[in-house]
Amino acid sequence: MSDRTADTREPAARTRERTLSVTTLAAEFHAPSLTDFFPPALLFEGTPFELDRLMLVRLLMTAVLVAFLLVAFRNPRLVPRGLQNIGETAVVFVKEQIAEEVLGKESGRKFLPLIATIFFTVLFLNFSGIIPGLNISSNARIGMPIVLAAIAYITFNYVGIKKYGFLKYMRSSIVVPNVPPALHLLLIPIEFVSTFILRPFTLTVRLMANMLAGHIMLVLFFSATWYFLFDATSWMKVFSPFSLLAGIGFTLFELLVVFLQAYVFALLTAVYISLAQHADSH
Repeated sequence: MSDRTADTREPAARTRERTLSVTTLAAEFHAPSLTDFFPPALLFEGTPFELDRLMLVRLLMTAVLVAFLLVAFRNPRLVPRGLQNIGETAVVFVKEQIAEEVLGKESGRKFLPLIATIFFTVLFLNFSGIIPGLNISSNARIGMPIVLAAIAYITFNYVGIKKYGFLKYMRSSIVVPNVPPALHLLLIPIEFVSTFILRPFTLTVRLMANMLAGHIMLVLFFSATWYFLFDATSWMKVFSPFSLLAGIGFTLFELLVVFLQAYVFALLTAVYISLAQHADSH
């Protein structure tokens, strides 16, 4: 009886031992989770001004952006150098490659402050995702992308309504000319959803999803490096250089994404303004 009992308990004991070893092996690894994007409050908890780590990162990068612009353009020289040279190069890029390229010189100059503000805001908030100690972009949480998308949305609709009036602007935006009348039953809902719903939605989700995915990938690579070096068994340590190199490589790739997302958001804002200005030439 005791032998049979021992035999029946032995597999269970082995199972518990294996489970315990796996749990112990992975005890120090903390996978990315929603707490990365919704951390506990650090200041003013329970008030409308509650600040968590992500909000503090956002405020810090905003302060860095303002300081950069103030220092760069405080005493402009005829021949720029230092931070002024960097700032002017960035502004000229937005002016020539986005605003004037899409909207033309006159409208480009008119909307340059808005487009440049969006570009630099997205760029600097994204950049915190690869700064050691910060390690996350506040654009990875949906709040700021929604605000930026709302600004773009209100602007291009205001431009269209101001130029054509509300009814003509709506009709020009959703009615496709020179198609059989029966097709309007299909095309009008599609054009309405595409113009007035999908535009702000895609602006928001594209920015948030890219920065969220980038944060998760960097956390996985560098967490894996730490795990292989300090927590894994000896034979698994050989994988640490590979995960480290992957993390460094992905950080360089994330630098491109940081700039690309700022460029795309500003560019699409300019495109939507241009489409609103020429809504009658659908």
